[in-house]
Amino acid sequence: MSSQTIGSHAVPGAAGEPAPSPVTVPAATDGEARATATTATTATGAAAAACTATAAPAPATTVPAASGQAAAASATTKTAAAKAAVAKTTAATSALTNTALMKSALTKAGVAKTAVAKSAAAKPTAGPAATATPGTATATTVLPGVPQALSTRARSLAGAVRRRCADLARIESPSGDAPRLDALAEELAAGFRATGATARREPGPAGDHLVLEWEGRDESLPHLLIVGHHDTVWPVGTLADWPVTEQDGRLTGPGVVDMKGGLAILEGALALLADLGERPHRTVRLVVVSDEEVGSPDGRRLVERQLRDAAAVLGLEPSHPDGRLKTARRGSTRVRLTVTGREAHAGNDANDGVSAVDELVDQLVLVRDLAGQPGTELNTGRISGGTRANVVAGRAEAELGLRFATAEAQRRTLDDLARLTALRPGARVRTEVLSSRPAWPERTGNPLLRHVRSLAAVLGQQLDGAPAGGAGDANLPGSRGLPTLDGFGAVGAGAHARHEHIRLDQIAPRVALLAALLAVPLPRLRDRAEG
Repeated sequence: MSSQTIGSHAVPGAAGEPAPSPVTVPAATDGEARATATTATTATGAAAAACTATAAPAPATTVPAASGQAAAASATTKTAAAKAAVAKTTAATSALTNTALMKSALTKAGVAKTAVAKSAAAKPTAGPAATATPGTATATTVLPGVPQALSTRARSLAGAVRRRCADLARIESPSGDAPRLDALAEELAAGFRATGATARREPGPAGDHLVLEWEGRDESLPHLLIVGHHDTVWPVGTLADWPVTEQDGRLTGPGVVDMKGGLAILEGALALLADLGERPHRTVRLVVVSDEEVGSPDGRRLVERQLRDAAAVLGLEPSHPDGRLKTARRGSTRVRLTVTGREAHAGNDANDGVSAVDELVDQLVLVRDLAGQPGTELNTGRISGGTRANVVAGRAEAELGLRFATAEAQRRTLDDLARLTALRPGARVRTEVLSSRPAWPERTGNPLLRHVRSLAAVLGQQLDGAPAGGAGDANLPGSRGLPTLDGFGAVGAGAHARHEHIRLDQIAPRVALLAALLAVPLPRLRDRAEG
């Protein structure tokens, strides 16, 4: 979405988990319980090795900063630096891509599968919890093997996912740096292709986006949409004084939680299914945009395009710090406030000038009062203006970040901003919306959250959800009433701050949960019949 001028005014004259009992999942619709009768696909390529390769825990390690991190003087230099970073990542040993481990890993997987099958045959389940009512599907009948086996496999994969997250974080990808974002997009595409995805790059003005798709066992069902992003708020060179580091059960570094951890966890979940000879129950589409951190002004169109006929939408943003999913989000809008004045010599002809900086300061005082209305929050994120101390400033601008609890608060505040008028004769004020996301309100009942909680219980996890303060690409489907949950990415804290980190002990539970969610039929999530 291009920037939109919403106001321009001047004054006249202006110029480890225990094995739980089986839990019944909510009733599936239009015959989805038939999933157990479908033919499993065979895991191929290096992705299968990822799911069974077990790595010894690594000691606390500080990773040296990647080379070529100084600000590039030209697009050619940027591209070369980005390619070098990708080459370093590709060369690193990773259980997600190490084909040397594949044969051994698959052999162990076959032994494990056989043992699980024999155990299940020898010990028939009993009791009320083991009996599914007609028209329902239990996770234990739909998931390959048993939930305990799924969790065990996820734990064996956690080390590979951890390393994958660290490798992705070493490829710096700030919003607007197209060469670096494109290099990371290619790296991500290669990783997801190894799990069975088809991938295409969608050109964007500030870096390519990705659209990926996995075939489902039942292609007649509406697709499941997942949204993510590969840009970060951190400028190139951040790794020089803040390298990716693993210590005390945490992985820290620029972008690890927002959201390279989420991308690595999803890759691990799909690799896990591929190793088990499984596909997702329905078609899965993933949109990874390159401009989420600046409001998805271009990436929004790709998300909107995939919303049609989507059964549900999942977001890969980090969870709440305590692991809860995100069930609602505030709306957000980025606004640029531009003031034009008149330059003059600050000593000889000061009275002939009109200071754009002084006008902007006074306008920001007014804006602060407007943002004090209920349901609205303001952050003045950036201010610039003027040229020299002995020149009356002819231009100044500020970029504002606004967040809204409701659609009404958003509309009211933006209307007020559009009516701003210059206070000084000869000054002019213009207001532009750079990007905007609608408020996503809390949904009563939330059957999608109930479904995910049921799956988590089967896996021995306790999980819940709560509204979140930040905004993201999940706002769009959520605001339109589509069944939406966010926070399926890494569990950690400190997004956009120097203490950004993920909790390593929560990688395996997230991988297992996402794998289960993709493999199990969805219940009815809306009033109308759907898959």
